[in-house]
Amino acid sequence: MTQLVCGIMALQTDSQFARAYASSTPTQQLWRQALEDSLNIIAKVPRIAGFIYRRIYHEGDFIGPSPNLDLAANFCHMLGFDDPHMYDMMRKYLVIHSDHEGGAVSAHAVRLVGSALADPYLAFAAGMNGCAGPLHGLAIQDSFKWIKQVSVDLGGSDVEISVLEDYVRSKLQAGHIIPGFGHALLKQTDPRYTCLYEFCEKNFPDDPYFQLVKKLKEVVPAVMRHQGKVRNPWPNVDAIIGVVFNHFGLHDESFFPVVLGVARSIGSLSQLVWDRALCLPIERPSTVNMDWIEAFCKSRTDNKQEQA
Repeated sequence: MTQLVCGIMALQTDSQFARAYASSTPTQQLWRQALEDSLNIIAKVPRIAGFIYRRIYHEGDFIGPSPNLDLAANFCHMLGFDDPHMYDMMRKYLVIHSDHEGGAVSAHAVRLVGSALADPYLAFAAGMNGCAGPLHGLAIQDSFKWIKQVSVDLGGSDVEISVLEDYVRSKLQAGHIIPGFGHALLKQTDPRYTCLYEFCEKNFPDDPYFQLVKKLKEVVPAVMRHQGKVRNPWPNVDAIIGVVFNHFGLHDESFFPVVLGVARSIGSLSQLVWDRALCLPIERPSTVNMDWIEAFCKSRTDNKQEQA
């Protein structure tokens, strides 16, 4: 992720938005340059990501883009994968991960920094720094690591449902979290999870890790509901995407957030263009004083005592 951010910042000198602002272009007209910058970033980020991947994992054996492939397929190609099924998967992935209601850290950071009239390169780089956070972009690799650990602990995907239930229950009772399950906002199964789940069922239903994912989908929400651990115990997309990447040969978990960054460029920068077109003001979060903090803490304490 550090290399991705450095690559984006290296391109910032090409910003048409920055040049237009410096030449006193009226603010209400800057959306045009924001659009041009955003289109350029979206076009170039897959190549930067492909360069990073080949540099780190393939000794600098770089692969250039093909003029005969679309953006998603070209991204796979530059990584070194030319399976048509992976092309199809990446098209789905880029669409369903392009945005997250604008509220995810990476998407919101782009808009927050852009609200100061920072150019799209600066704003998108800020979003990618947020994407590198363990509670955001790294959730994909954490979920896949957990699935692999379950497979190791229980001897593969042929585990009995009752054994898996006991395993999950013991982990929750020991204070562990189950990555990929439970979400602050989702009150049902993540539709992005469903999209990729159906893709797996159609293309590689016998993949051992996918077989384990199917059983976890049945077991984990039921155990969580019974123990009252979380309000919304449904699987989100993090619970499956690592399995999909792994099936196609993309095993390098530390690269997963970079793939998310490629997708997030499409949605977050589209929002940034609209922000400039609508001339939205700079974001200024409300501030509070110590009296407010003390009153808030007291109200929360009183509520917990009443519930007890």
